[in-house]
Amino acid sequence: MRGCRRIAFVVVLPALLCLSGPAAAQTDGFMIAYEADTTRPERVRVVGTLTNGRPTDVFEVSVTAEALNDTGKVVAKGIAYVDARIPRGASRPFSISVPVAAGVVRYRVVVSTFRAALGGESP
Repeated sequence: MRGCRRIAFVVVLPALLCLSGPAAAQTDGFMIAYEADTTRPERVRVVGTLTNGRPTDVFEVSVTAEALNDTGKVVAKGIAYVDARIPRGASRPFSISVPVAAGVVRYRVVVSTFRAALGGESP
């Protein structure tokens, strides 16, 4: 029987983080807290909150959840649209569905796309 395994992390991500890029490149003001609910038989539900710690608003934000095996290889992933606009300092919830895959030992969530505001667009 499959048990409930919850994983919570807070990470800071670079603006244009490549999905295969190193996890050590943690800058640019996004903070993500999330949990992976592995109790469902076909899909893992990754839920969390994205906080915009950047000095300006961000637009058209999407996040990607990656299921990683013991060598760090991505074996499954899911993508979710977060919001059209996230003001500086604001947070938004997200929920991502990831297919169940063999050998998964952890999950990682990254900002996959966003547009930064020009300096005058933030209140």
